[in-house]
Amino acid sequence: MNADRWLADTRTSYDTVAVSYADRMRDALDAEPYLRACLALFAGSVRAAGGGPVADVGCGPGHVTAHLSRLGVDAFGIDISPGMIEVARRDHPGLRFEVGSMTDLGLADASVAGLLAFWSLIHVPDAAVPAVLGHFRRVLRPGGPLLLGFHVGDETRRKTEGYGGHPMNVHVHLRRPDRVAARLGDAGFTVEAQLVLDLDERVPGAVLFGRR
Repeated sequence: MNADRWLADTRTSYDTVAVSYADRMRDALDAEPYLRACLALFAGSVRAAGGGPVADVGCGPGHVTAHLSRLGVDAFGIDISPGMIEVARRDHPGLRFEVGSMTDLGLADASVAGLLAFWSLIHVPDAAVPAVLGHFRRVLRPGGPLLLGFHVGDETRRKTEGYGGHPMNVHVHLRRPDRVAARLGDAGFTVEAQLVLDLDERVPGAVLFGRR
């Protein structure tokens, strides 16, 4: 798929559902103790390495960014959707959010102490994943932790209707943890842990901890 096309479709789709999605996700972590534990472990790893700015890439309405901030992490959010960034700034006025794409990450080399991509790689086609992971490694400081969350499976689904019944046009790529781990290894990361979670009755999720 043409890169400009899927990026544009993702941006437009999440602009359309931004408010409804934020309403749905605002308290979502309250019901997910294992995800909260993963985020706490990630935050502790950042602090143990000396602290510093942490990029939440594909931050959506900023609920995970805000959670990391409450854990004592200097977190900021980046998302391709201006609508999502507007909602994130509205809901979390004390935090920094900016529009940007993980395919062309506008951060300086070795500028962040940690990087999180929580269910945001799911819209990136396989062919674009190596370049995205290359950007992640480029912007992370040596020894910096990486935390990825994604849907588990072996298929791609097209999503045409989203939160609040609004129209969407995005592809959702389900991936096996071992294959994602192999991609991370190819990109120069050390994979430290993998966790598969039954977060959704329709599709499991996975969380991978890596380090630059």
